[in-house]
Amino acid sequence: MESSAPRTAVVWRVLRDELARAARPLNALDVGGGTGGFAVPLAQAGHTVTVVDASPDSLAALTRRAAEAGVGERVTAVQGDGDGLADLIAPQSVDLVLCHSLLEVVDDPHKVVAALAGTLRPGGAASVVVANRAAAVLARAIGGHLAAASLLVASSDGRGDARDRLRRRYDAQSATALLDACGLAVEQVHGVRVVADLVPGTVAESEPEALAAFELALAGTPPYRDIATQLHLLARRT
Repeated sequence: MESSAPRTAVVWRVLRDELARAARPLNALDVGGGTGGFAVPLAQAGHTVTVVDASPDSLAALTRRAAEAGVGERVTAVQGDGDGLADLIAPQSVDLVLCHSLLEVVDDPHKVVAALAGTLRPGGAASVVVANRAAAVLARAIGGHLAAASLLVASSDGRGDARDRLRRRYDAQSATALLDACGLAVEQVHGVRVVADLVPGTVAESEPEALAAFELALAGTPPYRDIATQLHLLARRT
């Protein structure tokens, strides 16, 4: 189940440990899960997964992908938005919720996280991936866009100019505070794509296992963690 791809190896490592901790089939929810990059492997590992996504095209692709993988009966596609979870998912019915690359684009991240927490059973876990402000600042500066980098530094929410496709970015402290305010106690914070976006493409192609191992070695260690493209937080409903 665990992906060895350098870009997702850290997230899969944390998820694998969480599933091993449970030692039973889980009822999982993937909010904004798209075409099932996480949902289908989870279903193949024996878990039941509901994917909530706003895109009907993505959900159609998810359904096909799950059927082709032989796990169609364990994957349910639901069209909807993160802030409408209360109307889509029964409260306290989920053991594991995934929310990857969603909080940066929603209207109200606090409302979405509160809804995520509401779906979890006490003791249930949330896997949250958010864009990291520091990485965006460094990427713009390295690319010679100093004004854009300065704008990100000064921005209260980590958003750039009006052309920025993300509404906000986080650091470990602000992401932890958001989850904590909604009753989710953060247990782990890892960097995702610490160097995977920096090395030449030939390295990722020729040495994927070595690159994944290097990512795993750096992912939990500041300051390397804190300059990763994304941050992954594992939190638990208290």
